[in-house]
Amino acid sequence: MSPAADPVLDLPFDAQPDPEEFLRAAMRWHFSPETGSPFWLERAGDLGFDPLTDIRTHQDLTRFPNLANELRHVRAEDLIPRGYGDRPDVVGVYESGGTTGAPKRIVLLRDWLDKLLAWSSAQLDGHGVPQGVNWLTVAPNGPHMVGDVIKQQTAVRGGLSFTVDLDPRWVKKLISEGKGAEAGAYAEHIVDQVGYLLQTQDIGVLMCTPPVLERIARRPDLAKLVDEKVKAINWVGTQMDPDTRHLYRTEVFPNAVLYSGYGSTMILGNASERHGLTDDDPCIYDPYSPYMSFGVIDPATGGTVGYGERGQVVMHHLSKSLLMPNNLERDTGIRIEPLPGLIGDSVADIAPVQEFDNETVIEGVY
Repeated sequence: MSPAADPVLDLPFDAQPDPEEFLRAAMRWHFSPETGSPFWLERAGDLGFDPLTDIRTHQDLTRFPNLANELRHVRAEDLIPRGYGDRPDVVGVYESGGTTGAPKRIVLLRDWLDKLLAWSSAQLDGHGVPQGVNWLTVAPNGPHMVGDVIKQQTAVRGGLSFTVDLDPRWVKKLISEGKGAEAGAYAEHIVDQVGYLLQTQDIGVLMCTPPVLERIARRPDLAKLVDEKVKAINWVGTQMDPDTRHLYRTEVFPNAVLYSGYGSTMILGNASERHGLTDDDPCIYDPYSPYMSFGVIDPATGGTVGYGERGQVVMHHLSKSLLMPNNLERDTGIRIEPLPGLIGDSVADIAPVQEFDNETVIEGVY
């Protein structure tokens, strides 16, 4: 029998736990020999502090070292908390995009996915995205998490899932080798496949990256199909400037809800664009607190920047299924005051750093 978890770790998706009670319960789960993962139990003695007594607040998560790079080589099994027993309900093992070097791997467990899908679906409802429609997702599948999660989200919301696979690593390799024309040809190959599905299927939601959406917009026949069929466009993966957002909303795709998400495989999900923003507002993202949370720091000092200032984004994931705190991301963003009741920061106007972990950051098409 698996050890029982503190009930605060298993609350329904829309129940907001007391942040400090939740934090204490999570530390007990992840650092108890009966329930913690081999990954964290092996490293507990080298932390220089006792997670059970010294991690009391959200800010204390920054005391953890950033161990994300170890996910490039650690055994996936060692990431699973022992408290899930001998047969944990594993949805999949997923990899990061490889933007910053060799891919990192992470394990997605069923209980977290169910909670994430319920929260994400509520966010979609808040944006006015219709249920019961088909999705066309132009995103990485294979070892990447996003494609699989969106398929399951579509099923939860009552539609069929159509996909066009996108290999971000191949595009980044082409760009890094100066083969811009080949990268462009690959992107057009992707858009050709989007066209086949738009022409023949009832697509209600289109999920793609800004570079792909830009290429769709350049083709009048496809732009017309999107305008006629698609009720919502979810852009993810790379950034979109305010002028382009305004142009899409008012002239190119005026009949579709345009919204975005910002996340990372390392936090097993994404933050949602804040509801009710106007074209004059920055694109603000609110994470699923307290499970996913953000900080914005000055990379030179490690100190938190002021609200309205740009800094490098730090992400934390803290759930029953995973502990991955203090992960310095490749992105910069504007620090925004969180919504009432949420912990950490919200972020806006995300942009990539030029170099990360001594690797040049290439966004490509994702």
